[in-house]
Amino acid sequence: MSKRATCWVLFATLCMSFFLSHGQGKIQQRLPEKTRILFLIDASGSMLEQWERPNQSRWSVAKSILTKLVDSLKQNSKLELGLRIYGHRSPQEIKNCKDTWLEVPFKAKNHSLIISKLQEIKPKGVTPITYSLEQAANDFPAGPGYRNIVILITDGIESCGGDLCATSRALQKKGVFLRPYIIGLGLLSEKTLECAGKYIDADTPGKFYEVLNEALESSFAKTTVSVELLDGNQKPTETNINITFINSVTGVPMYDFVHYRDRQGKSDTVQIDPVVDYDLVVNTVPPVIKRNVTIAIGKHNVITIPAPQGNLLIQQEGRRDNNLQSVVRLKGKTEIINTQQSNVTFRYLTGKYEVETLTVPRRTFDVDIQPDKTKTILLPKPGVVNFNTISTGYGSLYEINDDGTQTWICNLNEFKSQFALNMLPGQYKIVFRVKQTSGSKYTGFKKFILRPGETLTVNVFN
Repeated sequence: MSKRATCWVLFATLCMSFFLSHGQGKIQQRLPEKTRILFLIDASGSMLEQWERPNQSRWSVAKSILTKLVDSLKQNSKLELGLRIYGHRSPQEIKNCKDTWLEVPFKAKNHSLIISKLQEIKPKGVTPITYSLEQAANDFPAGPGYRNIVILITDGIESCGGDLCATSRALQKKGVFLRPYIIGLGLLSEKTLECAGKYIDADTPGKFYEVLNEALESSFAKTTVSVELLDGNQKPTETNINITFINSVTGVPMYDFVHYRDRQGKSDTVQIDPVVDYDLVVNTVPPVIKRNVTIAIGKHNVITIPAPQGNLLIQQEGRRDNNLQSVVRLKGKTEIINTQQSNVTFRYLTGKYEVETLTVPRRTFDVDIQPDKTKTILLPKPGVVNFNTISTGYGSLYEINDDGTQTWICNLNEFKSQFALNMLPGQYKIVFRVKQTSGSKYTGFKKFILRPGETLTVNVFN
């Protein structure tokens, strides 16, 4: 048995084992069942400032509200909490930009410990948000099965010169945690924090309770999506296309689903994580991209995307194989979007394309793909030309056009004096000089006509 045959047998065996052990390929993509939430809390000196009422500081309000919400989460068996505080161990005049500490590590049923730690904390220092977020990356235990979420609560912006946005994006891209919630206490729309996460203003204690509770609820809300792919008649009939949900902040794919419609034509439903903002890529050729898709948290979302497609078939008379290849580009563009085999129907997004067949010589066709229609390119039957140049040398092959001009096709192999080419019917010219000759004047040429299916011998110097 050949190596290639052995590889195919091994591949088939592995595939069979996979399908049998996974319920005949019915693998469901699911969100992790458990969630970790790290509260990253500002305890810098500014948190002692009065907020709304006399003798009520931002810290006392934050501590009270956070205590109440942490206590309410005790019954959630699929949740683990952690508490990191920054700006609370060194006074402001020291300007300790590493003043951050994981006060309560992740652990089941540690709610009382978090509440008691909040009562002990006394705000005093600076605001090293970036460094604290970097350290938070080490707070989440390794291992699958958890969604990692950060809720950052602050009343000020970075005071230690770190790049919070770059740090947050890098850690999200590594999969350390999902897009952070950032709750600003009385910051009045601090736009510089928006690039680091989902920023929410909390300009009053009541608003703080509301947005913190909303952040917690959205972390657990079951959010589902179905995607309707519209055809050329604006009907949701397109299907069996891979759809990628991409994190719009990091550019990292979060989910890949091959679209499915049931027998009644209804698109199926998938569950996604509502914490992340998404760009959707419908992987037609070329792809359709819908950016910044709005997802309603805790609800079923129907997303409609036009993706009408048609078919392209490339054939050549006398050939039933699929060895002939063609490159496909969007009309007016240089980028190759697909390499298509002959005798294989391929679907493209509706529009105008340029198809270049890799024949000798190459042919270029302008194609307009229409919804649910098949455009066929039919090439004439090729012929075979046997070339004899007596000896090795240098030369080129040209096609003679209808107006008498010539178009270069290819250079010839300088190490062969006899060779054959499969060529399209047409009028041609070969130009050649033998290596041993001592001048350009010894260049020879010969014109010839090749007809469909013909086998022709061309002796250049005869």
